[in-house]
Amino acid sequence: MIYKKLALAVTVTLGLQTGFCFAGESHNTHSHPTHWGYEDNAANHWGHLAEEYATCAAGKLQSPIDIISADAEKADLPVLEFDYKEIGLNIQNNGHTIKINGNEAGTLKIGDDIYSLLQFHSHAPSEGAIDGKRADMVIHLVHQNSDKELAVVAIYLEAKVAANSLIETLWKVMPTTAGEPQQHELKIDLNQLLPADKNYYTFAGSLTTPPCTEGVRWVVLKQAVSISTEQLSQYHSLYSGNDRPLQDLNERKVQSSN
Repeated sequence: MIYKKLALAVTVTLGLQTGFCFAGESHNTHSHPTHWGYEDNAANHWGHLAEEYATCAAGKLQSPIDIISADAEKADLPVLEFDYKEIGLNIQNNGHTIKINGNEAGTLKIGDDIYSLLQFHSHAPSEGAIDGKRADMVIHLVHQNSDKELAVVAIYLEAKVAANSLIETLWKVMPTTAGEPQQHELKIDLNQLLPADKNYYTFAGSLTTPPCTEGVRWVVLKQAVSISTEQLSQYHSLYSGNDRPLQDLNERKVQSSN
């Protein structure tokens, strides 16, 4: 299976989504990680900041990408089986994104593969695009299986009139400055974030932040979720432009569930 073959000691990914978020936090395992950021097109130069970030420039399976729907290969893909449960809220502003610990929230089953949720985090605008269009925001749900392989589910969010109930809960206690994780008595249910339509695109990719480790199974849900313009503005007051530029598809194939 392609994802098995591409798994390159994705344990680093844990640092990725655990130390920060999956797509954009300090996934570096060194005690003094090299600083990286998004300002002034800095993301285009991550691969030259440190030896351990070399894959950001040299990798051929980098994320995010622009998915061209007409070119996606229709395939008999397994149904996504989300088994999430209500958990206590542990939230962090880590200097790159807002990250929520999800390691007790449940699992995602894709065919015979079962992945446990580690954490989820946000980017605005979306990391990744469909037919050249980025969404206003994206949530990355970062999962890991028993072989330490990662699967990231991307949920696009579009600013409209209707507010999102889960985002409303998160944003009420969203830390405005970078710091340690904060535990709250509030309960959150990730099922509130999932769209009704679970059709998706999938491809082999990488972390979207240094060290840009490849071997990550990406799942991009086709149906976007609504947030209010006020909720988007609230996030923009902290983060706007914390997205990595689109990467070359190279020889990869994107598959579509319908």
